[in-house]
Amino acid sequence: MRVNLLDIKIDALSMEETVERVAGLIRNNRPFRVMTLNPEYLYQARSDRELLDLARRADLVTADGEGIVWACRVAGCPVPERVTGIDLMLKLLERASLSGWSVYLFGAAPGVAIAAAERICQEYPGLRIAGSQHGYFQAGEESRIAQEIKETRPDLLFVALGAPKQEIWIDRYLEKTGAGGAIGVGGSFDVLAGRVRRAPRWVRRLRLEWLARLLRQPSRWRRQMILPLFAWTVLKEYKLKRF
Repeated sequence: MRVNLLDIKIDALSMEETVERVAGLIRNNRPFRVMTLNPEYLYQARSDRELLDLARRADLVTADGEGIVWACRVAGCPVPERVTGIDLMLKLLERASLSGWSVYLFGAAPGVAIAAAERICQEYPGLRIAGSQHGYFQAGEESRIAQEIKETRPDLLFVALGAPKQEIWIDRYLEKTGAGGAIGVGGSFDVLAGRVRRAPRWVRRLRLEWLARLLRQPSRWRRQMILPLFAWTVLKEYKLKRF
């Protein structure tokens, strides 16, 4: 089931259902795109047709962040839970190790993807790492990178270039990579490599992970300023219009 939030369709699935959906997409043997949608992306898409079209073309769109879950509830189309990029990636890595899928890690600073690959291989014995490539490349190198990925034929391609750059790259080059499917995962490689510590589990349970990230990285305040604008847009669209 898909719900409509500000003209973008979101899959109303739990984490486990999302993993099963990805497994089904892999079995279909057709390139697919997974987007983990957060409030910042959705707000920007309201005024950027390219970003809006990217979300509409995605085969699977998850509610990444408590802001999206809240907005769906306000809009009268609730989703079961938030399905963030890093949590989905961890679940897919676990499933990949059991199902024999191969994965490719593309993005982050030099050395981070390699370090992340080494650590997740320890965490998930039997996981097949098709390859890795950092995200610091020059303009014009995209086709070369896509070709290098194609030579490894991964079932899943994790792209950590940050939104919306990663979604744009996936849309343009997925077919050229030969990957079964691709998903943008933001800063997940840094966490998996041990370069960045994630908020404690109790903070995440309180739905305050965004605040923990802001305290750790004060430079994010400009991005966080989008959140009240997003909230106002949702309230205006789904509450105030009724009056």
